[in-house]
Order: sequence, then C-alpha cells, then structure tokens
Amino acid sequence: MLLRVIHETVYDYAPPVKNAQHMAHLKPREGDGQALVSHTLAITPEPAQQTEAMDVYGNTRAFFNLPTAHDELIVVAHSVVSTTAPPAPAPGLPWEQVRERMRYHRGAAYDAATEFTFPSPYVPRHDDFVAYARPSFSADRPLMEAAWDLMERIHEDFEYESQATEVNTPALESLAQRRGVCQDFAHIMIACLRGMGLPARYVSGYLLTEPPPGQPRLVGSDASHAWVAVWSPGRDGGGAWHDLDPTNNRARGEDYVTLAVGRDYSDVSPVRGVIHGGERHTLNVGVTVEPVTDTDPQEPNP
Repeated sequence: MLLRVIHETVYDYAPPVKNAQHMAHLKPREGDGQALVSHTLAITPEPAQQTEAMDVYGNTRAFFNLPTAHDELIVVAHSVVSTTAPPAPAPGLPWEQVRERMRYHRGAAYDAATEFTFPSPYVPRHDDFVAYARPSFSADRPLMEAAWDLMERIHEDFEYESQATEVNTPALESLAQRRGVCQDFAHIMIACLRGMGLPARYVSGYLLTEPPPGQPRLVGSDASHAWVAVWSPGRDGGGAWHDLDPTNNRARGEDYVTLAVGRDYSDVSPVRGVIHGGERHTLNVGVTVEPVTDTDPQEPNP
C-alpha cells in the first residue's frame, strides 16, 4: 500500500518567543516492511540552521534553530510511504524462557532487547501492572499468545476517551481509571510486559482511517497513533519485534505507518524544544493519512 501522510503542527505564542531550538521525530522509518518514498519538512519561520541525525534506536531526528522573535511556529511534514503487512507472528517460546533470556547471567551473550525490560520515564515499575498482566501469563504459555491475550484484555477492559488524560498522565493513573487514549494503552501494555520481565517498546506512527460511507476524507482529521512492539527471540538466537495495537485489538498491517520507536513517548515525541519567551501558547495539530492513487502527481525522491 502507498500512503501519503501530512502532519501539521502549529504553535501560537503570546508574547512572542525570542529564540528557540527544537527537535522533531517526523520522518518515517525505513525497514520492517516499510519503505520511505519521499519526505519533506517545511518550517515557518525559516530556521537559521536545520540538520538531521539518527538516534540510538534508528529514528531520524530533525534539529532546527530559530534565533529571531516569532509569535507562530508551523511545522509541516509531508511523507509518502510504501507499506506491506508483516507475517503473522509465531507463538514463540514459553514466556518464562524469554524472561530468563533477558536476565543477566554471567557469560551470557548480550541481547540489545534487554534495554526494553527496564522502567522508563513514562513506564514505571509497579505491582499493579504485574497484577493486571498475570492472568494472561499462565505457566508455559507461548509468549506471543500471552501478549495477544493481554492486548485483547486491555482493549476489552479500557474505554477510549479522548479527554480523559493528558500527554503527561501517569500510566498508573490510566490503569486505575480504565480509560484513556492510544498513548495510555500503549504505556500500560508496555508496563505490564516489562513487569513480567519481557522486552516491549513504544511505537509512534499513523493509521489509515476510513471515513463513514458516502463521506469525503477530511484533511487534517486523522491523528498520530501509538502501539506496542514485543520482542520474540528465536530458539537459536536472533528474533523479531512484533507490533500489537491494544487500542484497535489487532496486529500492525499495511494500513500502519511507523514513525519512530523508543522506550516510551518521551523518546519519540513529534516536536519538542526549548524556548525563550512565549509565556502562553496554543497548539493545533492536524494529520491526514490517505492512499496514493495512480492519478496522483509523481512524488519526488527524498
């Protein structure tokens, strides 16, 4: 599937910001069934400096510097991505064996996925997450079967409510409330998996949404999305990350675009920075995800 994503972020400041430095995660990843066809990042006012670099997780980060006063910042990312659905994950090893592989053993080979078993800023360790997860992890149950069951339970038990939480709402609070948005559900599922000693990471991206029958696709009406990746090691080494979406109770398909991965939201927030001035601000974000048809203009190479 060929998908076009337009992600527009608009900040209005009062009084004006005197100078600012920002970092953005807005360029889709390459690999794992996804190829970046084109990408542009337009910033208003024009930065004095704009660079790109890859972080430790393989995400592309854009840095830009605005040294002059401005009362508005507009960041528009325009991407075209070719996607394919990943194969269905195998049941995997019993989850207890995976947990043991992630534990430190003298002389054992290092597994990079181990980093994703530890707490992170938005995903603390707490007994309540373990208590919620435990019914899915019966003795000798294959890892991906247990993870799928956990995903289904979160989808069943939690109510999606857009105004129930904020970006910085603690995952433990969302667990207690049994409601939230995709970011909350991803953090809760990650906390449950890590609480069981299993590697799980946060995935940010987009999901193609279909308008109601007979209704046009509205520009800017979509939103960023978040889901979970679970590490399933092979019997003789290696392994793979498998993406599960507790908000929609399904695995990632060709209608998903992966933007960035990390320990939690703090690693992959779309736009953040340091500003001097601008005591008050309003933020508006518009996202459009749509299929690219044969009649669309030719997209330039990135």
